[in-house]
Amino acid sequence: MNPMKALAMSAALALAIPTAAQPKDIVDTAAAAGTFKTLAAALQAAGLVQTLKGPGPFTVFAPTDEAFAKIPKADLDALLKDKAKLIAVLSYHVFAGNANSTDLRGLKDLSTVQGGRIKIEAGKASLKVDGATVVKADVPASNGVIHVIDTVLIPR
Repeated sequence: MNPMKALAMSAALALAIPTAAQPKDIVDTAAAAGTFKTLAAALQAAGLVQTLKGPGPFTVFAPTDEAFAKIPKADLDALLKDKAKLIAVLSYHVFAGNANSTDLRGLKDLSTVQGGRIKIEAGKASLKVDGATVVKADVPASNGVIHVIDTVLIPR
């Protein structure tokens, strides 16, 4: 086969093969899941959306809407209105780095962006951070990883 035909064929083949979709950043990945509406609103209220859309890498322990629902409504409303406290709570859910569940299982605790440390407990079939259960681990994002948790973490 002549080299020009081979080049044209390989170019056509390359166009025909779909490439894997690039993962979305942490914010867009969480938004697409549909179970993090309260977290998304809190990130917006705290002014942290652009930070978590940044290059990272970040490890985010993301509480679901059900996790936020465990907080009494008056307390949650007050938290959403207190930007400084909200930033402290949300940044307590973030580790500056990439930590998948295998990494976490090898640790006793982890430093958060907020400055505190979250305790890690790993059982044979479970993983807990500060008492919250990781209900879904290792959700990939273009700028890190998300671990879905069932309770909002409150810094001590």
